[in-house]
Amino acid sequence: MIHYQDILDAIYLELAPHFGEGRIATYIPELAKIDPRQFGMAVLTADGHLYQVGQAETPFSIQSISKLFTLTMAMDAPTLWQRTGREPSGNAFNSLVQLEYENGIPRNPFINAGAMVVTDLILAKHGNAKEAVLRFVRHLSGQDHIAFNMTVAASEESVGYRNKALAYFLKSFGNITGDVEVVLDAYFHHCSIEMSCTELVKAGMYLMNHGASSGSQILDFSQTKQVNSLMLTCGTYDAVGDFAYQVGLPAKSGVGGGILAVMPEQFVVAVWSPGLNEVGNSLLGTRALSLFTTKTGMSVF
Repeated sequence: MIHYQDILDAIYLELAPHFGEGRIATYIPELAKIDPRQFGMAVLTADGHLYQVGQAETPFSIQSISKLFTLTMAMDAPTLWQRTGREPSGNAFNSLVQLEYENGIPRNPFINAGAMVVTDLILAKHGNAKEAVLRFVRHLSGQDHIAFNMTVAASEESVGYRNKALAYFLKSFGNITGDVEVVLDAYFHHCSIEMSCTELVKAGMYLMNHGASSGSQILDFSQTKQVNSLMLTCGTYDAVGDFAYQVGLPAKSGVGGGILAVMPEQFVVAVWSPGLNEVGNSLLGTRALSLFTTKTGMSVF
């Protein structure tokens, strides 16, 4: 029997002397104001038990973790895999060079350009992509209070020149069909959604449960397998190989310092520590997950 709470407590004590390490994503002005010494971690097991440590109930900007939920919403779109690929990028998550070289088809739905294509698909289906994603995340987590941080969204928009260039570049290739400014507005707001670790593990329950969550079938078995595989191969920016080596779980990270990871049929785990490593993943979050899979003896490998 795995004693999850004891393991979380041990991880917290081991990492406590290192709280504050890493570099905050200062290129988003509002994120630069966050106290870097915060750390939270939560685990939801298949039998419904929730374990947590540190600031696991403190909301933070989930940033690119939101791309996991937007992809889930778009998995039934007939043109999804004609408009974005399924391969690791091998380049920065906001690379214009790669997008031009590959004729406007993003490598995967987790890099910025790919997430914009996915947002365009959601816009075409739902009319209001911004509100549709927020409703979906609230449904998954069972938390109706989850909301955008409007200050963070405005902060991202104010400095989002590279993202704007990517969106218009996609439009030039015909890979955004809607209004570019509407797509960008939805994209910036999705990244600004605030959630805690405990809310994230509840929202990610379907990933460990073959697509089922609280009585709802979010994805079918094959779609869930596909999303989890993309998390493993594309979910942690340009460090997927090293992350798989260290942690051994499908995961999606965000520059707000959060990481959501899953062990199918066993658990969902979320960790938050704002300091990032050189590729944009949470420095202590990655260490915490490495310790977690080592101490539990559980990974997909």
